[in-house]
Amino acid sequence: MPRGPSILVLSGVALGVGTAAALLLAPNLTEALRWIIRGTARSSFALFLLAFIAAPLQSLWPSPAFASLVRSRRWFGLSFALSHGVHAVAIYGLARHDPALFWTLTNFGSVISGGTAYGFILLMVLTSFDGAARWRNGRPWRWLHRFGLWYLLLSFAVAFGKRVPVDPAYGIAVALILVAIGLRVGAFFAQQRTKAVILAQR
Repeated sequence: MPRGPSILVLSGVALGVGTAAALLLAPNLTEALRWIIRGTARSSFALFLLAFIAAPLQSLWPSPAFASLVRSRRWFGLSFALSHGVHAVAIYGLARHDPALFWTLTNFGSVISGGTAYGFILLMVLTSFDGAARWRNGRPWRWLHRFGLWYLLLSFAVAFGKRVPVDPAYGIAVALILVAIGLRVGAFFAQQRTKAVILAQR
């Protein structure tokens, strides 16, 4: 598995190639932007899910592979932010290029909830670097990242869930979200049981 900055670099290269391919191969700019929006929604989801389930997997089934995933979690998170940044640019481009189509595909409520998600992404990115050590070691950082992760997961669940009636393939993404939630909940209760055992042995 690639580690550290190489994950971010590889993600950036893949995003660049995918964006260029859409712009070159799509029949028009509107379709190119829609291809980019759909593609980055999926790449963002995959990268986010890797960051979300890293710690629970290592907690439930400790192994060198899952430990490596945990060490790379921050870089998967930053790659997710990069992917979703391209996603936002494409959405803005569609809104400017074809506003009529844009407003048939979304609504003001979705714009507000999406903007809130991007606010969390920005704050989480800013507190992911070494210069934010005071935040990273404190309770505000932990609560920010914990709440932000769940808010983003809920955003994906809503975005994909409402598309299931139109395209059942989105049910796969919803199923993965449910599995991710199960892993997090399972890891939490496993940690609580371990703490209880340790306390009982004192």
